[in-house]
Amino acid sequence: MTIGKWARLALMTVPLLSGCKGFWQDPYTSSGGGGGTGTTTLSSGIFYVMNVLTSQIAGYYVNAGVITAVPGSPFPLLAPPFAMTVAPNNNFLYVSTTNGIYLYTIASNGQLTLGNAQSPISSDQAASMQVDATNSWLVDTISSQPYVYAIPINPSTGGVTSSSEQYTLLPASTVQQMTFSPDNTLVLVAMGTGGTALVPFSAANTNPLGTVSTIAPRNAGGAALSVAVDPYARLFYIGETVATSGSNSGGIRAFNYGTLKELTGSPYPSSGLAPYSILPVFTGDYVYVANRQTSSGTTGVIGGFSISTNNSAFSLTALGSTFTAGAHSVAMAEDNSGNFVFVVNYDGSPDLMGYVFDATNPGYLDPVISAATGTDPVQASGIAAAH
Repeated sequence: MTIGKWARLALMTVPLLSGCKGFWQDPYTSSGGGGGTGTTTLSSGIFYVMNVLTSQIAGYYVNAGVITAVPGSPFPLLAPPFAMTVAPNNNFLYVSTTNGIYLYTIASNGQLTLGNAQSPISSDQAASMQVDATNSWLVDTISSQPYVYAIPINPSTGGVTSSSEQYTLLPASTVQQMTFSPDNTLVLVAMGTGGTALVPFSAANTNPLGTVSTIAPRNAGGAALSVAVDPYARLFYIGETVATSGSNSGGIRAFNYGTLKELTGSPYPSSGLAPYSILPVFTGDYVYVANRQTSSGTTGVIGGFSISTNNSAFSLTALGSTFTAGAHSVAMAEDNSGNFVFVVNYDGSPDLMGYVFDATNPGYLDPVISAATGTDPVQASGIAAAH
């Protein structure tokens, strides 16, 4: 995937059917935090939402402000899903399920076709996974297993090239989330109370996974839930519980990517309890964190930070507002046009929200899309956008 667009993670959606209750809602018009609310005339690239309860992948794009289902959506799965990811070449979608990992080819219009004779390409029940920048390795982690796995794949077909799956040992089995660095040399794994693992990666090696080092949680009782890397490999981030003081004690930790040193002032309060998803946007100017809940209830909230540098020293500054999401927000993605930030909410209210960047308050997010991604409840748990 290209620098600045590598971090688009993936999870669910369901089609929008005209006249069918539960599949479509009007553009978001209710009040919330941030610069404003309303409608938009902007368009987006293709993205996918994973609905766990209904075992479906829904594909969408926004056309001049109107959310639209891709042809054939929703796409039924053969087993309940855990995770999904789009390959950097935009040709393949990988979906992890209770049966293993399935391969889907992606048409130019976003339509999905199940490949590999409708059989899993791996038995891994991956909780988190991503394809490396060369499209040659599918790297995954499995809940309750202390390993990172690397599956060799063919960049042209998306299929497995060898039965020789590689792995490296992690110091903890409480795996939450993983991601790649944009330079394709590092895999980061959030391991809950086990901290965060840094795994060297070299695509040219028979086993691309190197020796693991670990960053412990900032405070006792804290847990690493999410990881992300700046699109220009300047910084990397860890979302942790019990990272700051106060009633909403979740925090985002920021590190210099080159030196691995934590920034002065880190951790920064995330404005919630559980920072489940971190999104550094393509411009490199802002980073956002979606909190699954706050001390006052299950409604998710998005905190945002501007990124600045002075004599090569980076710092984060909280925006003057937070941005309201739905119930139990769990994942974010920026579409490949850079026009939208999307959030999925596990317990709906609504399942999917889309935001545009405010025209007068730099970095602020204005909610303009609000949609169910299926006949609720669907338990939307992830979103993945084309690169």
